[in-house]
Amino acid sequence: MTSATPPASTQPTSIPVLRRILINGAWVAVAIAVVGSVIGYLVDGGTGVLSALIGTVMSVAFMGITAGSILLANRVAGNESAIGGFFGIIMGGWLLKFIVFLVLLVVLQDREWIQPMVLFFCIVAGVVGSLVVDAVVVMTSRMSYVSDVKLPPAPVDE
Repeated sequence: MTSATPPASTQPTSIPVLRRILINGAWVAVAIAVVGSVIGYLVDGGTGVLSALIGTVMSVAFMGITAGSILLANRVAGNESAIGGFFGIIMGGWLLKFIVFLVLLVVLQDREWIQPMVLFFCIVAGVVGSLVVDAVVVMTSRMSYVSDVKLPPAPVDE
């Protein structure tokens, strides 16, 4: 009699963790947008609100690029021979974030409709919030130390 074993999952175990990071990060972004908008309004009226929302959107975009690049890399690099593609996608995502950040700094510099301190603090809050979400989700995930390992078949005794 043979026992039926369920088919092995082809989905990397990191994907549910990354999804939880994106969902929890979205909640943190909503909180930053609300609190930042209230503080921005108190500091500089509508300009402060706009600055808070722009800073929040920038933080969300950078967090999304990180998680999205990892999810994409997991799909593209499904085997050991494609490990270079995996790291190429991850590094490309980081490079994209860096370039977009520099471009946004140049574009938003000295605009009269931006309150720089509100924008700065919302970006910092987004970065810190993203790091906290990453740490909490990873620490509370139930993922084994040796996930996604395929063992060779056991030898048959005759």
